[in-house]
Amino acid sequence: MAKSKSSKRSKVEESSSAPTALTDGLALIAELLAAKPHLKDELGEIAELVAGKHAKEKTSAPKTKGKKSTSAQSKSKKRISTTAPLNWKEVWYTNCPMISANNVDQELGWCREEFKKIGVEYDYFRHSPLNNWYPHYIHNLDNLIRFGGLNPAIDVHADLRRTRLLGATWVHEGGCMAVRARDPFFRMKDLKGKKIALSKSLNTIKNDWWRVQEHMGIEAMLKLNDMSMDDIELVEFPYPDDWYDDPKMLVPPINNPSETWLRRDHKHDLAFRPEETALLDGTVDAIYTQSKVFQHLQEATGNIKMIEDLSRYPDWTVQVANTPAVITCTEVMAEEHPELVLAYMKAMIKVGRWANAHKRAAAVILNRQTFYLDAEDTYQGIKHVDMVPSLDAQNLQCIDIGKDFMLSHGYIKNDFDVNEWAAPKFLEKAATELLVEEWQAKSWSKLPEGGGLEAEGTRLG
Repeated sequence: MAKSKSSKRSKVEESSSAPTALTDGLALIAELLAAKPHLKDELGEIAELVAGKHAKEKTSAPKTKGKKSTSAQSKSKKRISTTAPLNWKEVWYTNCPMISANNVDQELGWCREEFKKIGVEYDYFRHSPLNNWYPHYIHNLDNLIRFGGLNPAIDVHADLRRTRLLGATWVHEGGCMAVRARDPFFRMKDLKGKKIALSKSLNTIKNDWWRVQEHMGIEAMLKLNDMSMDDIELVEFPYPDDWYDDPKMLVPPINNPSETWLRRDHKHDLAFRPEETALLDGTVDAIYTQSKVFQHLQEATGNIKMIEDLSRYPDWTVQVANTPAVITCTEVMAEEHPELVLAYMKAMIKVGRWANAHKRAAAVILNRQTFYLDAEDTYQGIKHVDMVPSLDAQNLQCIDIGKDFMLSHGYIKNDFDVNEWAAPKFLEKAATELLVEEWQAKSWSKLPEGGGLEAEGTRLG
């Protein structure tokens, strides 16, 4: 596979935060000594050395004031991202289970038609057994176009490899604070001194996008209620986040993203809501959840209620929650194969316009893959959403807000200019070409010899 000239890392592997082999060995010996005390006398100084070294290893992890971990760091196996060989006659796509034109198009197939026109195959990236799930997060396929959550896209451009921002769709889903339905909590101030969960993915090959979203939402809710992190107890919840490596999730081919959910009941799979069990069993008093999506699923159980909802505030800047969903491609694709980007963007505009004109039909499609309660709930969530991607000023400001939070809170290492990341020329050219095609189809198709906007000597009025 050809290497991207803009790649910042030549090899993508999970940095291990698991105990080393030496630490594991010391732990086993220490357990043996504890179980059989007579061995201490036989081993003498060696036993004391092992016990001291093991104790030092156990206490060497950094501690953060105001945070507690509910479980020890579990062992993490080494994870790698695998990819198919680069072939510019083939374009892969990926999306998140979110509101976007691409999620609608996966059932319509209009994007595939645009690529067929230029002799290029267009498939879901997991259609190939050579692509595992991680390219969705680290974008290490040069011929991949991603339409998905904001946080992983920011992480990739900041710290992994250069991409271009092509478009965005924003849905007002800022986040809610969830508590047990029968607990005497009715507003944020009732959580003073209480435990609020903050997840921590142990899968470090990918961006911990859900933690970023939780962290940002919790901080915003506290500020809006004249509170700070010092007023609550933030309880950290490490979890494996390893479904990507489950053999049954790697069974190829997956021709359509919706097929993923044939293997998982995504609306009720608690792996997508890792702290919900801790809330219900009383380990914590409150958890962050997403407004509308997740929220209504959780409320429908009768066990959970919401006491704060960022989507209800007039201040749209507090509603950035892994959103807007953004379209990104590699810089290599944008610079060396712009026709591929153009074909994709033309399809996204057409599908977005169709979805805007047929919101209820679009809602039925989106309900198959998103986390709304049902098709009607999905419709209520998207009825005011512009499904045509754009790079308007408000979208760019939301993206900048998300980027600044990730930078200031240590979720990315490198800063960048969002306006320089954006490449509006593709969206603009796609819209122009579609306008020409539509004009020709409507205005010239009935002429005996056809015609076009560039025709000479023809009066248009």
